Amino acid sequence: MTTPAAIQATFDDLGTPLAEVTFVVLDLETTGGSPTDCRITEIGAVKVRGGEVLGEFQTLVNPGEPIPAFISVLTGITDPMVASAPHIGQAMPAFLEFIGDAVLVAHNARFDITFLKVNCERLGLAWPNSTVLDTVHLARQLVTRDEAPNHKLSSLARVFGTRVTPDHRALHDAQATVDVLHGLIERVGNLGVHTLEELRSYSSRVTPQQRRKRFLADTLPSAPGVYVFKDEHGEPLYIGTSVDIKRRVRSYFTASEQRTRMAEMVRLATSVTPIVCQTTLEAQVRELRLIAEHKPRYNRRSRHPERAMWVKLTAEPFPRLSIVRAVKDDGATYAGPFGSRGGAEEAVAAVHEVVPLRQCTKRLSRAASGSACALAEMGRCGAPCEGRQSPDDYAVVARRVADALGGDGHEVLAALGARLDRLASDERFEDAAVVRDRMLALVRAAARTQRMTPLATSPEIVAAAPAVGGGWEFTCVRYGRFAGATVCPPRADTRSYIAALRESAEHVRRPEAPVPAALPEETEKVLRWLEQPGVRLVDIDGVWICPVGGAAGAQADLDHTLDRGNAVGFEESTVRRRATA
Repeated sequence: MTTPAAIQATFDDLGTPLAEVTFVVLDLETTGGSPTDCRITEIGAVKVRGGEVLGEFQTLVNPGEPIPAFISVLTGITDPMVASAPHIGQAMPAFLEFIGDAVLVAHNARFDITFLKVNCERLGLAWPNSTVLDTVHLARQLVTRDEAPNHKLSSLARVFGTRVTPDHRALHDAQATVDVLHGLIERVGNLGVHTLEELRSYSSRVTPQQRRKRFLADTLPSAPGVYVFKDEHGEPLYIGTSVDIKRRVRSYFTASEQRTRMAEMVRLATSVTPIVCQTTLEAQVRELRLIAEHKPRYNRRSRHPERAMWVKLTAEPFPRLSIVRAVKDDGATYAGPFGSRGGAEEAVAAVHEVVPLRQCTKRLSRAASGSACALAEMGRCGAPCEGRQSPDDYAVVARRVADALGGDGHEVLAALGARLDRLASDERFEDAAVVRDRMLALVRAAARTQRMTPLATSPEIVAAAPAVGGGWEFTCVRYGRFAGATVCPPRADTRSYIAALRESAEHVRRPEAPVPAALPEETEKVLRWLEQPGVRLVDIDGVWICPVGGAAGAQADLDHTLDRGNAVGFEESTVRRRATA
């Protein structure tokens, strides 16, 4: 039997044991609290590793200006004491040499580190960008109010019984902070924290039970793909995706994961199943499919794709708009999908704002069969029910709506834009905002339909993107559904990889256009990938079009207008008007 080759784990996998970390615990005394306006008067530091003191650094610093009286009272450092001391330009290089590549520790580290960085910048010295630990942050996680009234160094010194009493002299305070650091490390050690990486991310928000679940990530691969947290019955609790499965899953057991529901999920999880994927796109697609299939209770997105809504222009002598859940091959025109019924209703309302399409729900034959409603008297319907409008005349109106839903809505959009301008000119800002929102709902739905239709109707598209590290990622899409992917290494024969991909890709049956053969969200992810810079179409069986004057362009213009803040002026104007009323 062949013995598998041993693989050296990375330092990221192993972590750095705290006993092997060199710490420089430091403290500064200054002339005040502003790093830019005040100066350093003393530097003190202790270098330790594995509980052993390796060296100490202490120097007074001539600030080049008088020390305020209240600072002298607080620290005991006076002007005569620093008169013969080195200036910061002499002290700083020596201190940086003492630091080396050690991890820096301070009590309220932001204060001390900012002072040091500002002075390095003034002197033209490179700051080492060392890892920094703050004993105040750790103490807030580990020392309760029952033990100490606050987390000042003097209070923590009493809790941990430091050998040196802090007295606002730099070296003494640094020595006391060393003992506080060791006391805090001892406490987290009892909670299972044994590496520098774990100590840096430690938070009391992460429960000991949650932290003990770290072993669930031990055997996971460092590869792109999907991960599935499961409970004791093997039921999926949460499904996610990452370019590095192992690293992402490990983050659920640290302070970097701050979502409350995720902490609850981890407590219930007993296993994590990895699904390694060839490419990032494949991982995203498989995540969507698994979420739709299993509907894990801790996933919030994409759980109910079956709830998508479509706007339908019916196929009858006098078409009307309706909202449906399914697209059929019935000769009707569809636009969507919409994530909610509310969005679909806004798009329908946008059409009714400017197009005299009938809004009654009964089916009308070619002969007059009813009486006109109030909309006819308002000029918002041609009253085909009373025979005032022939099927041919009504067909002209219906064609405008069909064009708008299909993506070529310049007539309808121009009419909506004109209505928007009139309302704004009349200072009817709230009404204008309503029309704007309806217009956006219509344009975005039409653009989505326009962009998805070429994919939904193309039997096969093969596209390529540059792979990380060289070579190519090839993706096969059939009727808008992700059918397969492969990675071709550098200098390999791309034709053979493409041929193999086509042979092994999923067979997909032709759907009812404009609905793709996949969940709409999946097709949109494929679209976004195809539209990325650097992605190339290798071959296409179908027609790939995007009209210059289509809804996609109109959506880009409207979104750009919103980004600039012009469209939201309606609400701002309303606020100003109310404020002056």
